Amino acid sequence: MLDKSKRYLVVGLGLLGGKYALELTKAGFTVDGINRSEKHLQYALDKGYIRSGKTHDFEDLVSGADYVIFGLYPTALLTWFETYGRLLKPGCICTDVSGVKTGLVGPVQEMCPAGVEFIASHPMAGRETSSVEHAAEVNFAPANFIITPTEKNTARAIVWITELAEVLGFRRISTLTVEEHDRMIGYVSQLCHAIAVSLMCANDNTDLCEYTGDSFRDLTRIAKINETMWSELFLWNRDNLIAEIDQFDGALAQLRAALAAGDRAALEEMFRLSTRRRAAFDE
Repeated sequence: MLDKSKRYLVVGLGLLGGKYALELTKAGFTVDGINRSEKHLQYALDKGYIRSGKTHDFEDLVSGADYVIFGLYPTALLTWFETYGRLLKPGCICTDVSGVKTGLVGPVQEMCPAGVEFIASHPMAGRETSSVEHAAEVNFAPANFIITPTEKNTARAIVWITELAEVLGFRRISTLTVEEHDRMIGYVSQLCHAIAVSLMCANDNTDLCEYTGDSFRDLTRIAKINETMWSELFLWNRDNLIAEIDQFDGALAQLRAALAAGDRAALEEMFRLSTRRRAAFDE
C-alpha cells in the first residue's frame, strides 16, 4: 500500500485536483498545494484539503515532493514542466488528470529530469461545475480510472498509480494506450459534450425551461460547460472527435431517412439496438 510518510503535491487545485487533495488528506497523507488563484488556494487551506500551499515562490514544495499530481490543462502542464520540471527530485513520480494524452504524455516524459517518472492517468469523474469549491461533490466510486502507461514507465510507477486510484475510491481501474484512450474519449465524452452543446445552440430555446421534461434536461446537463477547458480538449483531440462526429452524423442520417420514408420497422430496429447496447451500462 502507499507509504503515508511520503509528501504529495497537487499542482492546480481545481475540481479534480481539489478532490484528490481532499481524499488523500482524509486517508492520512501529507498533501501540499500550488494554485494560481489565491482565493481557491485559501479555500483548500480553510477546508483542510491541504497542509500548506502557495501561489508563487513554491520551489521548495516542488523539490520536496515525492509524488506530484497535476490538475492542469494540457497546454499549462507542458508550460509548467518547461519552467519547473527541473526542480523535481530523483525518485519522484508524477501523474495528471488530463482528458487527452496524445501530444502531452510523450513531451512531458521527455522533459522529466533523470530519476523522475511521469505516468499519465485520467479520472473520468468530471462535473458540469468547476473549481475546488465543488470538489467535495465529486464521487469517484462509480467512475472509471484510466491508466495510460508507455514504454518509459516502470512497474513501480504502475503499481503506485493503481494504488493511488484505489485510495481515491475508484472501483473500476483500466489500462489503455495513449492512442486508445484518445479514440475512446472522443466518443464517450467529447462527442457527448459536442451533441449537448449543439442541442442548446440549435435555436433560441430560452423559454423551453418552462415546458421541458427530464429528457431534455438529461441530454443537456453537460452543455453547461467550461469553455476554456473544453475548447482546449476538443482541439487537442480534433481528429478523433471529427471522426466521431462524422460517425454520429451517419447514424442520425439513418434515423432521418427511416423517418422520412415512414419506415416504422427501421425505426423500431434502431430503437431495439440502442436499448440492447445501453442495457450493458446498467449491469
